[in-house]
Amino acid sequence: GIVLELLKEAMVSKLGDTKGFLIDGYPQELKDAEEFESKIGEPKLVLCLDCSAETMSSRLLMRNQSSQNSDNIETTEERIESYYQASNPLIAYYESKTQLCKVDAEGTQEDVFLEICKTIDSFLK
Repeated sequence: GIVLELLKEAMVSKLGDTKGFLIDGYPQELKDAEEFESKIGEPKLVLCLDCSAETMSSRLLMRNQSSQNSDNIETTEERIESYYQASNPLIAYYESKTQLCKVDAEGTQEDVFLEICKTIDSFLK
């Protein structure tokens, strides 16, 4: 509830100054999406960065090395499984409403960023 109220306040304060909002990492579960829609409204576009579990695992392990996080391969696999359990119903929900756009996230950070920009630009036209 607190996150949603903070999002709502930030969005309302910028309503006249923007074409839209990019909210990273939210909602994470279907109940969050339903609450967002009831309190704020339906999103016009939902981006899903789509990559394999292997890519996710290698990226998480690299990030963990640079942050000195103690996650290992087993912990990383558990985090990925947990992500799939939470996100699959959310992805199906937005697919059914035709608001979901999957972005190929297998490439480099720069490639993925360009794909996101292309997707958003195409949506805004």
